[in-house]
Amino acid sequence: MSTPVVPKLFQPIKVGQHWLGHRVVLAPLTRNRANKDHVHGDLAAEYYSQRATLPGTLLITEATFISPQAGGYDYVPGIWNDDQVAGWKRVTGGVHAKGSRIYCQLWTLGRTADPENLDKEGFPFINSGNKPMMEIQEYVEMYRHAARCAIKAGFDGIEIHSANGYLIDQFLQDVCNNRADGYGGSIENRCRFALEVVEAVTSTIGADRTGIRFSPWGEFQDMRMADPKPTFSYLVTRLAKLYPNLSYIHVVEPRVQGNMDREVHEGENNNFLREIWKPRPYIAAGGYTRETAFEDADKYGDLIGFGRSFI
Repeated sequence: MSTPVVPKLFQPIKVGQHWLGHRVVLAPLTRNRANKDHVHGDLAAEYYSQRATLPGTLLITEATFISPQAGGYDYVPGIWNDDQVAGWKRVTGGVHAKGSRIYCQLWTLGRTADPENLDKEGFPFINSGNKPMMEIQEYVEMYRHAARCAIKAGFDGIEIHSANGYLIDQFLQDVCNNRADGYGGSIENRCRFALEVVEAVTSTIGADRTGIRFSPWGEFQDMRMADPKPTFSYLVTRLAKLYPNLSYIHVVEPRVQGNMDREVHEGENNNFLREIWKPRPYIAAGGYTRETAFEDADKYGDLIGFGRSFI
């Protein structure tokens, strides 16, 4: 009698320092359930514990502010002070008790921040285009500090949010980045900030506890270069060379825009990044169904991120 073939989606895979029991991943979902000081409580601990029920599951948290000035939305969690670390410890402890793993997604808004909320917390509104060089380095250090706090809070790793038109994506994309200094113009310059953030984080907590998320084809928040391939090919090639043990890259499929579905245009797919990054762990997310998840896991070996389906 032949042994049944287990679909690749349900086969184990090593991501970073840990083996996962399968390749279904909780994608980041903004929930706005922290308190006014950006600290999580009972609700978050219960929420993440529920989604860790199957041992060996990888959860990626909702986007989490790295500092007060990186924010601009109410009730979003942070990861820069002791109270926030304590709140997250309850979350990570609950997830680990279920035998699963959890990464913290680090977030900076840039030009998408609500100016009134920033002003309320005592910070000016500023975007990638007018951010002084010195302040750019301050943000790099904020990422380093947040990554350190995340490990202190018990996270298995962190994911750098470099997608969906937020600060790092604003530097990457020529539809937004109009700088005329070392952080603008050429592909190399536009990728500089992202690479500096990755270096700061990996040198602090290790490449095998660091992932990064991209949305090359994303139109959300007025993004979408005419041809994203050269920029993202360069960046992922550099990551593969400099950080071969990076935990994973996490790439959004072109069929989604923010939390909405959209039509996929001719030539839009992420296979160019799969080719560069293989055989390392690659998380694909965005608009997956049961059928397409099985298909892409079997075809490419991808991990598949689900967001709305986890709710």
